[in-house]
Amino acid sequence: MPRGRWRCPRWINAMPPAPMFRPMGVPTVNVVTLRVEELEAIRLVDLEGLEQEEAAKRMGVSRKTLWTDLKSARKKVVYALVNGYAIEIRGGSYLMARR
Repeated sequence: MPRGRWRCPRWINAMPPAPMFRPMGVPTVNVVTLRVEELEAIRLVDLEGLEQEEAAKRMGVSRKTLWTDLKSARKKVVYALVNGYAIEIRGGSYLMARR
């Protein structure tokens, strides 16, 4: 049984259209896994330009939780880009938001 506190589900707007990105000409050996809710946090804050408080409301979590997901996602993306790793988007604890 996993230790620690369970992750409450986050609301996401849509599933990503591509489940994986990888550098051209590089075999998919090294992969960084980005959880779906981490991608949603980056999308809301960095792409849509929302304040963290508004993004947290949309995802149904506290600002601290959003910040934790956002920090983790940014670190994973930068690590993959700098080292030439593929980025796989899957897993996590999320629910689809109604439109």
